[in-house]
Amino acid sequence: MTYHPRIPLAGVIGYPVAHSRSPALHGFWLKRYGLKGHYVPLEIAPGDFEAALRMLPKMGFVGVNVTIPHKENLLRIADIVTDRAALIGAANTVIFRKDGKIHVDNTDGLGFIASLRQSAPDWRPGDGPAAVFGAGGAARAVVAALLEVGTPEVRIANRTRLRAEGLRQDFGTKVVVYDWTQAGQMLEGAKTVVNTTALGMTGKAEFGVPLNALERGALATDIVYTPLKTQFLIEAEHRGARVVDGLGMLLHQAVPGFERWFGHKPEVDEETRRVVLAT
Repeated sequence: MTYHPRIPLAGVIGYPVAHSRSPALHGFWLKRYGLKGHYVPLEIAPGDFEAALRMLPKMGFVGVNVTIPHKENLLRIADIVTDRAALIGAANTVIFRKDGKIHVDNTDGLGFIASLRQSAPDWRPGDGPAAVFGAGGAARAVVAALLEVGTPEVRIANRTRLRAEGLRQDFGTKVVVYDWTQAGQMLEGAKTVVNTTALGMTGKAEFGVPLNALERGALATDIVYTPLKTQFLIEAEHRGARVVDGLGMLLHQAVPGFERWFGHKPEVDEETRRVVLAT
């Protein structure tokens, strides 16, 4: 009997997941590089998540991306957790190892830094403090990444101060917490400014923090990419900041998983952006 090797399968698990642009992104890369494989959306409810995850390797899956609301629960299920995923407290990338173990990582921070370096090649994180709006899972990944690349101080403001204090407790004294009512003040002298909240996303409330103290020449970025240029970025640009949209983080965070699953490191370029934006 002729042996036919399995075609590698991967996908994204979420609830809901129909909005995800990851299938279009990975499908484009598979086609671009002439690789065998498929990447599919998998809508799985929280109560079914663990059973579904453990079944996937038996169905030919080599790995998956995991998004809301499963990122934190994934750590409890995993056999191997990278240091950065453990520090962040959430994972977004799963590798099903040949020995049957579930290996998880968090690539959001890598994607965030890669996006900034590509879009603003002269950005130097060590030049001064960073100001981060929000203290959720995305903020944790951003803070960890900024500290890793040498940002001397990371200022955080969140509508619930207690959650921001949790980041200071986990990441150390280089994290400085501001009350949400004084969030605009943390922009004074900040060289990197990041919105990790959902404020400004299509269907959400607008970002209302005043940007009066934003320095000309500072780098401002938003992890939101619907719309591609949020009101936060429009106002930051009006005040003389360099701006980077949130799509780049989405694209770059996908690179490590794709490389592990399909054996080829994909390139993030303008064509990649156009294809994903068109979905």
